Amino acid sequence: MVNLLRIFVWPPRAIVAALVCAMTAAGPALRADASEASSGAIAMYGTPALPAGFSHLPYANPDAPKGGKLVVGFEGTFDSLNPFNLKAGSTAQGINGNIYQTLMTRSLDEPFTLYGLVAQSIETDAARSYATFRVDPRARFSDGSAITAADIVFTFNLLKKKGRPQQRAAYSFVAKVATLDAMTVRFDFAGSKDRELPMILALMPVLSHAGVDPETFDQTSLKLPVGSGPYHIVAVKPGMRLVLKRDLDYWGKDLPTQRGLYNFDEIDIEYFRDSNALFEAFKAGLIDARIETNPQRWASAYDFPALREGRVKRESLPFGGPKGMEGFAFNLRRPLFRDIKIREALGFVFDFEWVNAKLFSGLYTRSKSFFDESDLASVGHPASDAERRLLAPYPNAVQPDVMDGKRVPPVSDGSGEDRAGARKALSMLETAGYRLEDGRLVKDGVPLAFEIMVKDRNQERLALSYQGGLRRIGVDATVRLVDEVQYQRRRQKFDFDMMIGLWQSTASPGNEQRSRWGSASASQEASFNLAGARDPAIDGLIDAMLGATSQEDFFTAVRAYDRVLLSGSYIVPLFHASDEWVAAKIGLAHPAASPHYGPPASATFDTWWRTSP
Repeated sequence: MVNLLRIFVWPPRAIVAALVCAMTAAGPALRADASEASSGAIAMYGTPALPAGFSHLPYANPDAPKGGKLVVGFEGTFDSLNPFNLKAGSTAQGINGNIYQTLMTRSLDEPFTLYGLVAQSIETDAARSYATFRVDPRARFSDGSAITAADIVFTFNLLKKKGRPQQRAAYSFVAKVATLDAMTVRFDFAGSKDRELPMILALMPVLSHAGVDPETFDQTSLKLPVGSGPYHIVAVKPGMRLVLKRDLDYWGKDLPTQRGLYNFDEIDIEYFRDSNALFEAFKAGLIDARIETNPQRWASAYDFPALREGRVKRESLPFGGPKGMEGFAFNLRRPLFRDIKIREALGFVFDFEWVNAKLFSGLYTRSKSFFDESDLASVGHPASDAERRLLAPYPNAVQPDVMDGKRVPPVSDGSGEDRAGARKALSMLETAGYRLEDGRLVKDGVPLAFEIMVKDRNQERLALSYQGGLRRIGVDATVRLVDEVQYQRRRQKFDFDMMIGLWQSTASPGNEQRSRWGSASASQEASFNLAGARDPAIDGLIDAMLGATSQEDFFTAVRAYDRVLLSGSYIVPLFHASDEWVAAKIGLAHPAASPHYGPPASATFDTWWRTSP
């Protein structure tokens, strides 16, 4: 008899990357394998933290009052309301989660656990060779129409054909999709041995087959979307403003995982051309709350009347989970950067200690791993025997110091004149065939030159600092500032030499890594494989992550994967902050507890509420 897992779940909040696994329809829990027991939801490894019948998520306040208006600001502009559209230069923020919601969603208090949202239940087997979703009979779109299995199949087929590359790649592993009845849909997988596939399907947004035109879906559009979330759009000023209004009849408002979320009656999203204008609007009281990303501003610019008079407060809130990686990404599609010796050498030129002290008031920590500040990071840990066995088929994929856990970014004396890094870089570039001629590094008569593309003044300032160090060793680096629309289009087409990339991480890295580093994604337009990495070791370790059946095997695969990425020198690592810096008007409040595996404040502050006008 096939061991079925009937997983009934209760819906929560937003999106990240995620998973599924076990729970029963009623009575005693069935097991997916010896380590997976069902309770009220599903966990990739172990058991879910929340019991059946839980009342709310640990980081939400179920008694938060509803009402009031929130005004937030974003830098940049937008030319589309379709977050799944590749042709948009920039899609408006605040749509995913608020307007579009997914079949299931995860608790940010757990690393690998997923709960239901539009889907009331999921059924799978121990091998996770298929997934069957049953739609919550209460689920409705914003136009009042019921969500059915037909909408799920429509969404799947549309995104598989016209969605973003990472969606198309993941959905390609589905061998068959069928509606079992009006509210039930089943997906069968093509023997991919990817235990995360049910979760990837569970995180699929649900689109209305009556409200979306497939023929124009991949075109830029400002048409008001039909979603199933707690808000709908009531006003749009293209590129400048978006107004969301809370749906008082939102079908999921009483679900345990929605209690305490989405508390504002109205969210007014204003766009500003640059960060200084946005900050000035906040100082003037035109913006209610903001997440600060500029450490120097956080350290020195929050001395203005509203704060001194107690009308504004600021807090450093703990940001849970792995810190991910940000860095200058080399585009290996450019012949210059295919030589790892050049990439390694240029990494010694960036002077983090000086930059952190002079530009960022010493508030940042240099990033050492793609999963920094977590048990997934390889740095500081010699490779285990299990890791070495995983890496054995790829004997040259990991460098010795990385295998020993000793690879860390270079450290300068912070003076801005430390020559140790420059000498090291020049020595390595000499082995790559470059010679200094009249102050320029040249090989076969061709100077070492490239462009760094940036999108705002903060990135520009950072790139100019790096440019100074590069020029001191004879590298001709040009910094080019482009507007948001041009930046997105060039990024999507990989039309750059070097740019600053951000690879956010969760405690459950999985399928998204294919789009970031997998070989197939290197040639997929708009993928997140900025570097254009093509390495069998990367592909093999992503497969190992996705096929892991225990937490121990998963940790082993991720650490080995981290070692391969670090050894490839695909980026010049930058830095991270351990806290999220938030400033808000008095009258706004948030729960005392922050998520263990996510940010304490989302872009539209969905766990916050208003205590006074």
